[in-house]
Amino acid sequence: MSVVPDTTTKVTFTDNNTKFNQSGVQYIINPYDELSLTRALEITEAQGGSVTAIHVGLADSEASIRKALAIGAQEAVRINAEPKDAYFVAEQIAAYAQGQGFDLILTGRESIDYNGGLVGGILAEMLGIPYINVVTKIDVNNGVVEAIRDIDGGRETVKAALPCAASAQKDLTEPRIPNMRGIMAARTKPLQVVEPSANNAGSTYAQYELPPAKGAVKLIDPNNAGELMSILHNEAKVI
Repeated sequence: MSVVPDTTTKVTFTDNNTKFNQSGVQYIINPYDELSLTRALEITEAQGGSVTAIHVGLADSEASIRKALAIGAQEAVRINAEPKDAYFVAEQIAAYAQGQGFDLILTGRESIDYNGGLVGGILAEMLGIPYINVVTKIDVNNGVVEAIRDIDGGRETVKAALPCAASAQKDLTEPRIPNMRGIMAARTKPLQVVEPSANNAGSTYAQYELPPAKGAVKLIDPNNAGELMSILHNEAKVI
C-alpha cells in the first residue's frame, strides 16, 4: 500500500520546483490500495488465511498503516525507506516477500499522486509470478485465481495459478470504513519495521510543474451555431 496526499491537497513545490511541498499536507491510504485491502479481507474471511499490509515509507506514514490494521489487516510491515521510485518500491517489497509464502499479492492499479501504475508489474516480475492488471473482479478457488480485468473496448476473464499478483481497478469492491472495534484492535496489532534491502533508486526527479491555468470561458449565443462551429474548427481544431 502507498500513502498519498488527500485529493483536496493544494499542490505546491519547493527547492526550485524539484521537491513536493509536504507542509500542511494530509496523507491517506491510496484509494486503489484500499480496494485491494478490502478485497483481500473478503477473500480470507470466506476461505481462511490472513492479510499483511506492506508499505515502503518512513515513520510519518504509520498512522495510515494503523488505519489498514483498523480496517482488518492482521499484520503490517513498514519497510523503513523513502519510496524513491516505482522500481525501488517494488524491489523492497519483493525482497521482503521472497520466502514469506504469500499466495496472493494485491496492489492498486496506480497511486493517485504519481499515477505510474508500475509497482505491481515490476514486483510480479521480480518474484517470478503471474500478474493480472486492473482487475474489476477477482476470486480464488482451489489454488486458481480467476479475474475480470479492463482492456481497450471491454473486459476479459483471466485465470492464473497461485501464487499470483494483481492490481485493483475502481469497480473491484467497496472500501471498508474502520469501526471503533477495529480502531481499538489496531493499537495492539503487530507493525513490523524492517530496514531496506538496498538504498538505491533507478531514477531521480529533475523538476515538477503545475498544469497550465485554465483559460477564460468564451460564451456563445445559443442561436449562433455557426460561430461555435468556426471556433471548434479554427481555434480548438477538434473538428
